[in-house]
Amino acid sequence: MSLARCEIGGVSRKDLGDRVTGAFGDDSSATILHVDMDAFFVAVELLDRPDLRGEPVIVGGAGGRGVVSSASYEARAFGVHAAMPIGRALQLCPKATVLPGNMQKYRDASARVMAVFRDITPLVEPLSIDEAFLDVAGATKLFGSPTEIAQLIRRRVLEITGLTCSVGAASTKFVAKLASGKCKPNGMLVIPAEDTIPFLHALPVGALWGVGATTEQKLRSRGISTVFELAHTPRAALDRMIGKAMGERLADLAWGRDPRGVEIERREKSVSHEQTFDVDVTSHAELEREVRAQADAVGARLRRAGLVAGTVAIKLRWANFETLSRQVRLERPSNTGLVLFRAAAKLLDEAHGEGRAVRLIGVRADHLSDADDATSLTLWDEGDDEEWEAAERAVDTATARFGKDALRPASLLGRHERRDRGTGLSERPNRPSQGLD
Repeated sequence: MSLARCEIGGVSRKDLGDRVTGAFGDDSSATILHVDMDAFFVAVELLDRPDLRGEPVIVGGAGGRGVVSSASYEARAFGVHAAMPIGRALQLCPKATVLPGNMQKYRDASARVMAVFRDITPLVEPLSIDEAFLDVAGATKLFGSPTEIAQLIRRRVLEITGLTCSVGAASTKFVAKLASGKCKPNGMLVIPAEDTIPFLHALPVGALWGVGATTEQKLRSRGISTVFELAHTPRAALDRMIGKAMGERLADLAWGRDPRGVEIERREKSVSHEQTFDVDVTSHAELEREVRAQADAVGARLRRAGLVAGTVAIKLRWANFETLSRQVRLERPSNTGLVLFRAAAKLLDEAHGEGRAVRLIGVRADHLSDADDATSLTLWDEGDDEEWEAAERAVDTATARFGKDALRPASLLGRHERRDRGTGLSERPNRPSQGLD
């Protein structure tokens, strides 16, 4: 059996303990790379604050409702993690320095990082501002083996941006992403195809995509605590535990089956907007105004992307931190803010009782498709919706020229504009959390 190669901080290490054993072999099959920047927001801030290197640092919203967007590894040693309230983080790590963050600075750094990737291969699939999949199969003749390419990427990113990254290389996207997480921070882990099964089967079952806390607890209650145990559970029994669709997906992952390739053009799966209030809101009318503003913002983003939504959802987080979600399918796909608002407002009416305190509210558009395709399938008169869509496109034009407050619905006049300090920064937008970077 060959051995996966691991480097931590640039120092080669060929021993992965009890995960894999043997001697390092052919890595030519490990042509899918997952590159993940290390504590990205914090790392970018430290370029301007070198005096804070080696200290616990938190990037996140200020104030009582602020949350952690990113934490240095020194802060994480105290239990600080993303999405944790700032107040709680400072209880765990009182000496941490809290920085407000600058999204434009992070976008600029991300653009430089992605440019490094595209100098190696055109097959780059960004997952978020600080991570991407790369297919380097066609780059091996120019730059060497996948291991050599991974080393080159780490070196170039550091030289050009001053930032470190961790790289996982494997024959599938799923295993490459697992590998990058296993060698953080500032590391590299290469899993050749022949080592995929031994690598996977030594992991806890919670490492599989789609296994959240509830599913993991259900599996563990049936004696399944490792990927090995799940892989050797009869499919019929697995289907009874967690359902046929989930059972099939997890069985495939447990045996290293992941046919997905690197997608150069990656369509958003959803578009959302949320607001964490400085003070809990009980007024239904005020919540409805917030939903209207969010629906307009989501509609504008859909129009800019040339997409329409087939489903609208709302999220409510009560004062006690319990969260409720509701969704509804639209009669026809749309990117018009008024249409999205009407659907979201009905959901709000069903979910919120007057007087119940709300901490956070959000609107999300799902089941996205190309706007041109949706228009070509419309066989009925759109009436007022068509006229309103034209009006919203006029608002888009005015906003692009004069700013976001140039025009707005009359119902929003006088609405108190709140900066979303709690969720304004996120290194993992629009996708389920896969853990800290």
